[in-house]
Amino acid sequence: MIKLIVLMSDLILVSQIEEVGVEIGEPDCKLIEPFVYNSDETLTPWLLNHSNDNTFMISSDKILTIAEPKPTILEKYQNLIK
Repeated sequence: MIKLIVLMSDLILVSQIEEVGVEIGEPDCKLIEPFVYNSDETLTPWLLNHSNDNTFMISSDKILTIAEPKPTILEKYQNLIK
């Protein structure tokens, strides 16, 4: 499922997200192909300058909220991950 994810740091991501069953204290959300939603309404790959990975694990306590992206954002994201 593709969601708009607001992190506690106020960073907004658009990503496929899966909840993963793990031991307590370990990251429990898998972000697949995450992109940063910028203030100019563009999307840029998250951590592109730091990693060649396109899948990242994150703890759910770092997420403020998860929402459905607007259709225009969803379309931009889907075009980028093709």
